[in-house]
Amino acid sequence: MSAVAPAAPAAVAAPATPGLSLTVQVAGQQTLLTPELVALLVSLHRAIEPGRQAALSHRVQRQAEFDRGVLPDFRTDTAHIRQGQWQVASIPAALADRRVEITGPTDPKMVINALNSGAKVFMADFEDSTAPTWANVLAGQRSMIGAVRGDLTFTAPAAGDKPGKQYALRPEPERAVLIVRPRGWHLDEKHVLIDGQPIAGGLFDAASFILHNGRTLAGKDRGPYLYLPKLQSMEEAALWEAALSHIEAATGLAQGQVKVTVLIETLPAVFEMEEILYVLRERIVGLNCGRWDYIFSYLKTFRRHPDRVLPERGQVTMTQPFLKAYSELLIATCHKRGAHAMGGMAAQIPINHDPVANEQALARVRADKLREVTAGHDGTWVAHPALIPVAMEVFNEHMPTPNQHHVLRKDVSVTRDQLIAPCSGTITRAGFENNVEVCVRYLAAWLDGNGCVPIHNLMEDAATAEISRTQIWQWIHVGNQHLDDGTAIDLTLLDTTLKALPSRLGDTSGLPGAGRIGEAIGLLDQLSRNQDLLDFLTLPAYARID
Repeated sequence: MSAVAPAAPAAVAAPATPGLSLTVQVAGQQTLLTPELVALLVSLHRAIEPGRQAALSHRVQRQAEFDRGVLPDFRTDTAHIRQGQWQVASIPAALADRRVEITGPTDPKMVINALNSGAKVFMADFEDSTAPTWANVLAGQRSMIGAVRGDLTFTAPAAGDKPGKQYALRPEPERAVLIVRPRGWHLDEKHVLIDGQPIAGGLFDAASFILHNGRTLAGKDRGPYLYLPKLQSMEEAALWEAALSHIEAATGLAQGQVKVTVLIETLPAVFEMEEILYVLRERIVGLNCGRWDYIFSYLKTFRRHPDRVLPERGQVTMTQPFLKAYSELLIATCHKRGAHAMGGMAAQIPINHDPVANEQALARVRADKLREVTAGHDGTWVAHPALIPVAMEVFNEHMPTPNQHHVLRKDVSVTRDQLIAPCSGTITRAGFENNVEVCVRYLAAWLDGNGCVPIHNLMEDAATAEISRTQIWQWIHVGNQHLDDGTAIDLTLLDTTLKALPSRLGDTSGLPGAGRIGEAIGLLDQLSRNQDLLDFLTLPAYARID
């Protein structure tokens, strides 16, 4: 994979604190990179980076075992945790009712609209919904500061003679509670070098947000609150515990002040949910069914297993037995320990030009949210403000209490084999072509600085692009896969589909990242041909921005 490996950045500027240098300059960055923050980043990196590298190495070792045929399972060395009598710490009043949460990127307009949307919670996403150009990362942190202060504004560009629309925050009691999702352990922040190494992107995100906003949020009993992504083990959760404890000590916050929700969006993590709750028990408030990344992780974990190849994405729904088992086990685990069990994302967006199709999409959202609330979930996610009333109506009707911790789901008994059982289905030509299109269009937008893209009436982010990319690779390289019409899924089919894509897209001038579609086609072609599946699409793509 050397052809797509990131090049080592060259330091071009150095703040006063020894050990830290920057690889790029953006106007106004020094107002964020204060001496206090720089000192925190240096000490945090030195304390946590050895553990992060060990965790990433362990991921590689485990994946090699999975590739050899080993199956994930519940740990024997932690049975005492699963069998013990313990509860997580009490949940703050601001997070007691999380029945509908909205998620999205960190640009000012999105942040204002999301906080004003009527949702209970807004998750500001520095990970899957944000293309991490240095300008985007810093702009996102400025948005967080403005949101916490309450003075964040945005003016849309003027349209002809019409002045640009003004956006401003509603009074705080009318706003959603803010939770920030930092980047996962696998992602570097290449623009910030400490002792010559890039700092972990998640550490930069979390430390910057907490240092600038932590004391203000604590004073208002509003956090700080984080969503932690893509953990694979209790040891990775313990690494976050160490990092947050370090940040709290450095910023004068009480130990345990920072509260977290963990996304269970990797297959290895579903076997360690109780352990993750346990090591974070003084600060964790819940787990979330990160369904799209979870499907991606299933594909990646079993990338070499021809007997576990999944059908096209549209057929892999939460009613499939292995996903139903995952969801119900999460509910039972969380409620046993006094934590929230959050449901997954509804990715639909309004179809304003087609009322019939729009109502069909809303009906799918209602059915999905009804499944979640009747199963015992305490809340759910939506990707678009128009879905909030639909989800809220379902949860209000079936969940009159702030949450459903009383729904213990003692009927749930999930085995290892149920969690890893593949689902049956087909791969249609339309499904293959859609995977190619989604991956190319999302990747082009991401390279152009946009990490959240509407495609075919769904809001696509890195997770759904990863499903598309991983399925293409697996269908080509593992087993003898065919479309339902008998066509072999091979590099010839990929070549034909990629060559036809520009004509299929037609006029691309209005598409996000239109100028980088050719580059995205080339990168997908390269990654799909490689004999090894790259762990994350965003790793080679990150080398191509800034």
